Amino acid sequence: MKAIEIKSFGGPEGLAVVDLPAPLPAAGQVLISVEAVGVGGVDTLIRSGALASYGFTEGFVPGGEVAGTVTAVGDGVEGSWIGRRVWGSPGAGGGYAEQAVASAERVVPLPADLSAVDAVTLGSAGSVAHFALAHAHFVPGETVLVRGASGSLGLMTVQLAARGGAAAVAVTTSSAERGERLRALGATHVLDRSGNGNDHGNGSADAPAGYDVIIDIVAGADLPAFFVRLNPNGRLVAVGMVGGQPPADFGTKLMAAFRSSLTFATFSLDTVDEADLRAERSAQFAAAGRGGLEAVVHEVLPLDEAVAAHRKMDAGEVFGRIVLIP
Repeated sequence: MKAIEIKSFGGPEGLAVVDLPAPLPAAGQVLISVEAVGVGGVDTLIRSGALASYGFTEGFVPGGEVAGTVTAVGDGVEGSWIGRRVWGSPGAGGGYAEQAVASAERVVPLPADLSAVDAVTLGSAGSVAHFALAHAHFVPGETVLVRGASGSLGLMTVQLAARGGAAAVAVTTSSAERGERLRALGATHVLDRSGNGNDHGNGSADAPAGYDVIIDIVAGADLPAFFVRLNPNGRLVAVGMVGGQPPADFGTKLMAAFRSSLTFATFSLDTVDEADLRAERSAQFAAAGRGGLEAVVHEVLPLDEAVAAHRKMDAGEVFGRIVLIP
């Protein structure tokens, strides 16, 4: 089968099209004939070598979410899965391929009115956004800032916060044009990347002075500066680090605001029960099929154009999700 492999860590040119043996489903797994693959920020981090200390090596096949049709099952899995359209997570990788295996616990049936492309745009990002807001103890009436809102995770967080009754949903983004697109999804205030409203205007001068919840997808060197944008008892939850690791001393900013009782936390889906993940994904897929959630697709490319997809990701050109089609 055709697959994309990381031949060498570094830039997108380190990705290569290879021929690999088709995987076989082990006990508890299903084999999926892949129709669509979501390209995520974590894929670019793995490809760059930034996560090598976590055990990723050259020769790795990226891709953490796919959609397609189940063609075979391993021992212990009901045969009724065969022939069903599903969203599935192969884990940290294995999805950039014509066929992929996934644990049956990490497979969700797709409604007939949801495309494979939309499924991989929503599946991972939507569940991270939902459970990150829960991790932040967000409740209706609170103010929310989404830092780095133009990717699929940020877009879903904006939609869910707005639909969850936030008093305000501010976003940081790189341009006024992106800001207007974010407003259409539920953002109420559009800020520049530093969290200021002056560059993008359009009423953002009246943005809240502080926020009850900040969902941070960027991290990086500027993360500590956002602690001062939290209200007393405010919570900042880091769900990604597309901007790299924060400074080693970032906690000093938090301690400097000791009397404000601020909270910093990280969040990973690895800490969520699989049954809860399946239930939430099923609910979001159904909502998207009804038009209640929007899957924002930046571009659909053939699988063998993975290098181009990663170049767009690295350049910050992507609004929504790039999807690869085998």
